[in-house]
Amino acid sequence: MAATRSTATAALALSRTLARRPAASSSSRRISLELSAPRGTNPFQSAAFSSTTTGDPPPPTMDSPIKVVSHIRGSGGDGGGGAIDAGRSARKPLSLWPGMYHSPVTNALWEARSSIFERMIDAGAAGKQQQQPPQTELLTKTPAGSRTSIVYKFATDDILREQYRDPWNEVRIGKLLEDLDALAGTIAVKHCSDEDSTTRPLLLVTASVDKMELKKPICVDTDLKIAGAVTYVGRSSIDIQIEVTQVDQDSDMQSDPIALTANFTFVARDSMTGKSAPVNRLSPETEKEKQLFAEREARDKLRKRKREEQKGVFENGINKLHVEAERLNSLLAEGRVFSDLPALADRDSILLKDTRLENSLICQPQQRNLHGRIFGGFLMHRAFELAFSTAYAFVGQRPCFLEVDHVDFLKPVDVGDFLRFKSCVLYTQLDNAEQPLVNVEVVAHVTRPELRKSEVSNTFHFTFTVCSDALKNGLKIRHVVPSTEEEARRILERMDAEGLFD
Repeated sequence: MAATRSTATAALALSRTLARRPAASSSSRRISLELSAPRGTNPFQSAAFSSTTTGDPPPPTMDSPIKVVSHIRGSGGDGGGGAIDAGRSARKPLSLWPGMYHSPVTNALWEARSSIFERMIDAGAAGKQQQQPPQTELLTKTPAGSRTSIVYKFATDDILREQYRDPWNEVRIGKLLEDLDALAGTIAVKHCSDEDSTTRPLLLVTASVDKMELKKPICVDTDLKIAGAVTYVGRSSIDIQIEVTQVDQDSDMQSDPIALTANFTFVARDSMTGKSAPVNRLSPETEKEKQLFAEREARDKLRKRKREEQKGVFENGINKLHVEAERLNSLLAEGRVFSDLPALADRDSILLKDTRLENSLICQPQQRNLHGRIFGGFLMHRAFELAFSTAYAFVGQRPCFLEVDHVDFLKPVDVGDFLRFKSCVLYTQLDNAEQPLVNVEVVAHVTRPELRKSEVSNTFHFTFTVCSDALKNGLKIRHVVPSTEEEARRILERMDAEGLFD
């Protein structure tokens, strides 16, 4: 009897608690996407998607971008509106569900992209992917066929604005990097789609990201647009260029609206064998598209030539050892003073090891992409947040992001992996007193304690500066010196990559 009375009391308390809570529909957010493409393309390119199940979005037009908006739906306009449409995501196979962690833009893009992979189920091929043949006939597509854009309505959407606002009323760069990777992946999927439900889709992974330089701050009170398209394809690689634009409301409208340009490279793999797979050809149409194609083609040839040249490095290696040793000794000289004569060390310098920060995490299912792995945008997001914190702690003032250097994705990161991010200030460039540079390195390690094994997944290099007001107030940035030969070599490699010794 006492147990029954206790259960009834608990149930009554729970019902009162739930009654005091607002209805679930009052806090649901809507992300509407309008993907447009010329007539005759696959359903993915011409369909409109929405994360809510009430109401249909307007039919897409040829030039309409993906509109990312976030509404609070009122409790009185939909008669309760709490029902779940069982025909949407709830009935997708679990393997087609993207993670639940990501930004509204990433979630919306993946929702759109997943329709490509759903064609297996629609064709009655669930569980029979091995029986589906690979694509045999390559198509020729234009950059316009993959061009996709997203508009962030920051000026009018309060909730969306708050999701991207940093403490200084600018856009969170790490969150934007995540969105850029998601957009690039969607563009790659659109280009590789063969519009045939009987063939298995390709597995597309981010191979690298070229250097991204921020040309101007991105504020969070003005609408923002990101747009991109395929610029070049190799046999199994796809180059995608994305531009981030924002019109400055306080300056001349003739000023350049481009805030950042990003170039991603994806590689295609057969989803069953894991081997490289050919991708659809690209036929540029406009003069700008032809120019971009030629530039990326020349860059691809240069990269291959350098790869061949590296094979002969050992032949001339002996002659370079002496020069390398001199450079190492020069860098290590001040570090030896810190170790051997700390009282006499330069007070305007600091050891590299004293600038380090680190964080760790277990990769959760909510952070996966459509292929079940941790996607590159999440890694860039977390790496940027740690790099920013490292620069902040080093400078003592809020740093200003300038650029992220070329990134190669060396190892895949899977759900359940123990991921460690280690950062440090690698070196500083203080020649320009008006814009000193702080170069931060972040290394992502995939650690497997059961196997006593740790591998480097990615290495990121970010460059920051500080605002001019802080410099006017007497802020001084210290030199960073290595204390070990391994640290000195890392510094030299970065300086050589930046051309600082040319």
